[in-house]
Amino acid sequence: MDLQTKALHAGYEKDSQGTMAVPIYQTTAYEFRDVEHAANLFSLKELGNIYTRLNNPTTEVFEKRFAELEDGEAAIATASGMSAIFYAIANVAEAGDNIVCAKQLYGGSLTLSVHTLKRFGIEARFFDVHNPDAINELVDEKTKVIFFESLTNPSIDVADIDAIVAIANKHNILTVVDNTVATPVLCRPLTRGVDVTVHSASKYTTGQGLAIGGILVERKGLIKKLKNNPRYTHFNEPDQSYHGLIYTEVGLPPFTLRARLSLLRDLGAVVAPFNSWLFIQGIETFALRMKEHSKNALALAEFLESHPKIKKVNYPGLKSNLNYKNAQKYFEDGACSGLLSFEVENLEIATKIVNATKLYSLVVNIGDSKSIITHPASTTHQQLSDEELMACGVPAGLIRISCGLESSKDLIDDMKKALETCTSL
Repeated sequence: MDLQTKALHAGYEKDSQGTMAVPIYQTTAYEFRDVEHAANLFSLKELGNIYTRLNNPTTEVFEKRFAELEDGEAAIATASGMSAIFYAIANVAEAGDNIVCAKQLYGGSLTLSVHTLKRFGIEARFFDVHNPDAINELVDEKTKVIFFESLTNPSIDVADIDAIVAIANKHNILTVVDNTVATPVLCRPLTRGVDVTVHSASKYTTGQGLAIGGILVERKGLIKKLKNNPRYTHFNEPDQSYHGLIYTEVGLPPFTLRARLSLLRDLGAVVAPFNSWLFIQGIETFALRMKEHSKNALALAEFLESHPKIKKVNYPGLKSNLNYKNAQKYFEDGACSGLLSFEVENLEIATKIVNATKLYSLVVNIGDSKSIITHPASTTHQQLSDEELMACGVPAGLIRISCGLESSKDLIDDMKKALETCTSL
């Protein structure tokens, strides 16, 4: 099936009532037929509903449908995008291990990698997404994950997925890609050999800023990479917290299975059924919206590039952009999502421009149907030092735009007026 057809039908077989819309199963727990049935569910002799912290029928449709969009084998939904990222790392790394990350990451991911994981005894090492060969020098026997974004936020770089995957496979290390900005509509890293993708479903998946949630997707055949891999012994040895279960011998997708039975069970960052239902609604128009977001972003980027007072525009759909070649290679029809950024001379000018816009909402989110403007250095990346800001591509004069679904003419007109009101430009 084509992606748009999957977005409407995958993962849902109509219930006994024949409901066209996926029902919301707003329940905490489920009744077992008898003691044997309950025991079989807990031992995985039978598959079914146990408790909504582990699984839920509405969330299951969301997981199956999103996995189909990514061309993955299985998915697990979480309470937020950050919890999906944390689960992807915590599922394989422990104290004494390290992960290799791209410098160009979302501010929350950087803070998680540099500071929070450090308290868990996990070290983060960084490479420039434009120089993947540097990964080889950072890897050792304790490296468990190579983590990067397919389309980086807010520097708007496009990773060379094939090159990074080749290096990871050479060392037999898992790759985890945050595909939030690109979305599976435009880019499907799992089909390029990436092992796991993570998403903030709060962004383009819902499309209207309605709900917080995340999702993690495992590629087809990942068990072959995990099976007997000395880097991931806990997937190949009995898990004493779950009846001695060996994840690579159960016959189920092992990465998401362990994330569910260990991390979701113990840490509990589970998505609400109502939020899963909202994400399902968003998925139905996913492909249509991403085309429009991309068209608007390209039109605005072209206007900004032609403006004499703009230092730099970051959008890989521009032929002048250094990421253009990768975007044409990895993105569907060269569409590059709705996120762009541009740079002006300094913080003062950036502040004036942001404050002068009328149509753009000053919000720390992306992927909404309404256009959003953000000054990352003072908000999403405020916790970083000046050196860290420059390293991840976020100078003080950088402004990030999430293009919504308004008329591109209106978006350009509003930005033009905002630039004109800043007389100091």
